Amino acid sequence: MLVPDLSVTREALETAIRRAARDLLSRQRPDGHWVFELEADATIPAEFVLLKRFFGRREPEREARIARYLRRLQEEEAPTAGGGWPLFHGGPLDVSCSVKAYFALRLIGDDPEAPHMRRAREAILAAGGAERSNVFTRAALALFGEVPWRAVPAMPPEIMLLPRWFPFHLSKISYWARTVVVPLAVVMAHRPRPVAPVGAGVAELFRTPPAKVRRWPGGAHAEEPWKTLFGALDRALHLAHGWFPPATRRRAEAAAERFVTERLNGEDGLGAIFPAMANAVLMYHCLGVPEDDPRVVTAWAALEKLVCDRHGPPGREETYVQPCLSPVWDTALAAHALLEAGGPGAEGAVRRGVEWLLPRQVTEVRGDWAETRPGVPPGGWAFQYANPHYPDVDDTAVVVLAMDRARRAQGRADPRWDAAIARATDWVVGMQSKGGGWGAFDADNTHHHLNSIPFADHGALLDPPTADVSGRCLAMLAQLGRDRDDPAVRRAVEYLLAEQEPDGAWYGRWGVNYVYGTWSAVTALNAAGIEPEHPAMRRAVAWLKSAQNPDGGWGEDGFTYPRRGGTRADPDRRMGRSTASQTAWAMLALMAAGAADDPAVERGAAWLLAHQDAEGGWAEPDYTGTGFPRVFYLRYHGYARIFPLWALARLRNLRQGNSRRVPHGL
Repeated sequence: MLVPDLSVTREALETAIRRAARDLLSRQRPDGHWVFELEADATIPAEFVLLKRFFGRREPEREARIARYLRRLQEEEAPTAGGGWPLFHGGPLDVSCSVKAYFALRLIGDDPEAPHMRRAREAILAAGGAERSNVFTRAALALFGEVPWRAVPAMPPEIMLLPRWFPFHLSKISYWARTVVVPLAVVMAHRPRPVAPVGAGVAELFRTPPAKVRRWPGGAHAEEPWKTLFGALDRALHLAHGWFPPATRRRAEAAAERFVTERLNGEDGLGAIFPAMANAVLMYHCLGVPEDDPRVVTAWAALEKLVCDRHGPPGREETYVQPCLSPVWDTALAAHALLEAGGPGAEGAVRRGVEWLLPRQVTEVRGDWAETRPGVPPGGWAFQYANPHYPDVDDTAVVVLAMDRARRAQGRADPRWDAAIARATDWVVGMQSKGGGWGAFDADNTHHHLNSIPFADHGALLDPPTADVSGRCLAMLAQLGRDRDDPAVRRAVEYLLAEQEPDGAWYGRWGVNYVYGTWSAVTALNAAGIEPEHPAMRRAVAWLKSAQNPDGGWGEDGFTYPRRGGTRADPDRRMGRSTASQTAWAMLALMAAGAADDPAVERGAAWLLAHQDAEGGWAEPDYTGTGFPRVFYLRYHGYARIFPLWALARLRNLRQGNSRRVPHGL
């Protein structure tokens, strides 16, 4: 639907803001925080079914609800996925995701000759068959004997004993890779079989019988000479399986168990992410830890906290499993939107949100990040309810930005807030990488050769600095009053300016994609005092206007990420259909770049007003969050309730003020 190029009236804008704020306020939890559903593709619920069935844990009622969820996704995505399952709404079939979803339905009891199963099988075979699955899917299939273990790249537990100078070391890979790989290495060494017969398989999904497959796929991003060198090492490690000295293997497995148990994180789970939690359960099983051991009980309880039940009419209830939970992120972002909206109700809600965030600052645990920054005191926030070994630089900056703005709004000092901000600032500055940018969880995690190991076919083994995280950190420092003479600010500005793409956009690592990255960078540069007339700002405005859809909104899907990795856009990249969150990001970026009066902003606001629903939010089935570019995407259910409110309220505030300059870091 085309939005007419008409002015957005003050009354219409105010009405939309009021409704959106009321909707967001209604979703605040009694203790002050917000947490919205965080949905990935069909992979996670499918893996949950496989894990349960590996241990012979049958749950007919829950499995029936998961099956309904998987079948509904398959039906809804049929126009683009052709009978399989995609990685994001409206995307093409993904073989790995589809194999797991199909396998889960087989285990649940769906007839392989049922129409929906036949369609899925035909689609998977047409896409090359299950032999085209990625490493983690092949590892899951190997656990059930569906492929030989040689189909999975080697990762022996002896990696735990490698010295730091060695080309591969745990400290050189990302937090999420660390927590997933360590328990999985033990599992791969033991090669366990299911505890109870599963009664189903997926042999029919292979075009070539697994025993006859000679070359399993790798990542398109792998580069020479590392690809050849690591490939030869992988073959050698497979030949050496079973020949590692028993004493060395015992030491390595004991080190892996200590690593996992130290980071078990109570009922919030290892790394607070599903794949690591699931692998922890499997690792304890391989090591002979009894099911009633507190470690195992806790590991299972963490998985259960990710299960999300959706109510509906009898027979239509659904269940899926979230990859993790996002309460700190959701609460901080909601606070920003409400601070922009203003009003007594909003200000009170923000205070309660900040009070909820305050005790969740990590101040005692020196997590894995301290390996490269041993002299920096802890002071960050995690993404989840608890994850003390892995605080998140991005979350920390967004929390500080909200907390600082809230303390200014309330007009009085609070020593607790001031101390938390000071400690967090010291931690963020300490986490700055050598090139001036920031990664999400580690500093200088830039050992790019490791992305070429066979195990890293997803191309996301590392956590290097990115424009979006760096933008938030720069915005935080600038809002706190640090000017361009500050060394951290100067280096961050130089980093961001150097990261701008030739067309004027910035790459978005943690949100889809160039609209997200451009919003993150432009708001930070504005906060740091870069004027709208600066060439980088002008190029950003020009790109945003060129990317606006004819209907007035903005949108991208996951395939705007470059096919072979990196940040430079593919030549045939296209934007996607308009979404509420991406339209809001574009508007916020344009306003920060000094283009608040540009007709593009007006048309974006008109699109948002035209698509607001009766509750005050916006429907957004699209996946606008990113886990791993081109591999794993996220649908933040709160984004379409937070960002449009934020953008519309900012537009109103700029219109009503004496200046068109955005005075905040975000």
